[in-house]
Amino acid sequence: MAIIKTLLGKTPGFGENCYLADNAVIIGDTTFGDNCSVWFGAVVRGDVNYIRIGNNVNIQDNAVIHGTFEKSATNIGNNVSIAHGAIVHGCTIHDNVLIGMNAVVLDDAVIHSNSIVAAGAVVTKGTVVESGSVFAGSPARKIKEISLELIEGEINRIASNYNTYSGWYKDEI
Repeated sequence: MAIIKTLLGKTPGFGENCYLADNAVIIGDTTFGDNCSVWFGAVVRGDVNYIRIGNNVNIQDNAVIHGTFEKSATNIGNNVSIAHGAIVHGCTIHDNVLIGMNAVVLDDAVIHSNSIVAAGAVVTKGTVVESGSVFAGSPARKIKEISLELIEGEINRIASNYNTYSGWYKDEI
């Protein structure tokens, strides 16, 4: 059973049809929409600032979602995939976004809709990722415009697949 911890009078809230892996950790001022999943070893730590997560969001294995005390909360939109080992810290991620494996998104960065942050990228403090772009590298920079094939083949496919995968685990309960 996932670790769900109330802290400083704030208890995590969940929409309908969410899946939480056995060793996922969700703490404090954290709110999820519907059809979300938090996978093995992932930590969503709303202790020093709030975390708001929309609908159809998957936070994959060993990802960390956090913020900065009294400065930078974390807001994640709808239809977002945060891949294995990613760190999302005190930033805003809009709808239809893929944050790649081991990517890092730092305080006050804004990732606009229909965008991809590539695996291993480091989006530095205050960076704005424009809608419809792919950012890669360290520090992350725009490498190309996103194509319809990437939106359908990566962003939407991965989000949809994680809804399917979480169903397999829910069926085993």
